[in-house]
Amino acid sequence: MQEFKIGPNEAGQRLDKFLHKYLKEAGSSFLYKMLRKKNIELNGKKASGNEKLTEGDIIKIFMADDTIAKFRGNVDTINKSINVNTKVIRDNIIYEDENILIVNKPLGVLSQKAKPTDISINEMFVEYLLEDKKITCEELETFKPSVCNRLDRNTSGLITFGKTLAGIQELSNGFKERTFDKYYLAAVWGEVNESSHIDGYLYKDSKTNKVTISKKAVDDSSYIETAYEPIKVVTIHINNKNIPITLLKIKLITGKTHQIRAHLASIRHGLLGDDKYGNPKLNIELKKQYKINYQILHSFQLCFKDTSDLIALKNMNNKIIEAPVTKEINTLFNL
Repeated sequence: MQEFKIGPNEAGQRLDKFLHKYLKEAGSSFLYKMLRKKNIELNGKKASGNEKLTEGDIIKIFMADDTIAKFRGNVDTINKSINVNTKVIRDNIIYEDENILIVNKPLGVLSQKAKPTDISINEMFVEYLLEDKKITCEELETFKPSVCNRLDRNTSGLITFGKTLAGIQELSNGFKERTFDKYYLAAVWGEVNESSHIDGYLYKDSKTNKVTISKKAVDDSSYIETAYEPIKVVTIHINNKNIPITLLKIKLITGKTHQIRAHLASIRHGLLGDDKYGNPKLNIELKKQYKINYQILHSFQLCFKDTSDLIALKNMNNKIIEAPVTKEINTLFNL
């Protein structure tokens, strides 16, 4: 027999959902059979599986230890054959409390795995929590702290993590419902002198992982809105020519794959360093002369609104979080 006490990170979910995590190799029919036969009890009573768990609830599983071990399968939370370095997390923390963590993600770091062998910032985050004893391996068996917003590998800036269930839920809901304001800095080709609010429709080709923008809805396209204002216009010297570039402050009103990059390119202001949507010829010279190899797009500001009624985000009430400007932006625009 095994006994499990529900903590704050397991509370709020249904009993059957918890059991599927804890006994991940057991099928649904087997688990419901065990519930019917009272081989699994909740607080000493027969349970159906649809009960909502609260902190302090006691689950008892009346099975042999080897049977439980078989149904739990491999409970290793991190593949220890792969070295997960937490330096990226530790060197770039912007804000941390008991519920959330906000990091300034560097260029070249994945937000989440693209394939099983990848090490993303999410694995670094979990290892960081383990190293600092902010979570245990046992807790990871039924609760997974995780990243709550995504940035492209070559987009730098603010990325958020939920350390607790409440942290994950409130951050994820805020991004989904657009109750946080997200601002980016982007360096674009050409001179932009006026603020603007643009919209359109975005269609993603899953085969090429590239999106196209149109003024009218097509196929499975999604409506998008992007607002921007110019911060500074400068001239750089490329191929014996003076080429104007502009630093934009961008507000994402919707948030779709490659939205900023494709939307700005569609109005002839592609991002510097962006070969997929920008100007490949100018980017070649940019690499040679300025050693800039990636698109200049930086998630630099996250504005929380009224969070006074929330649990995990109560400390973020009307708070503005900013990431330092990148060295590439500083070099080009002398900020």
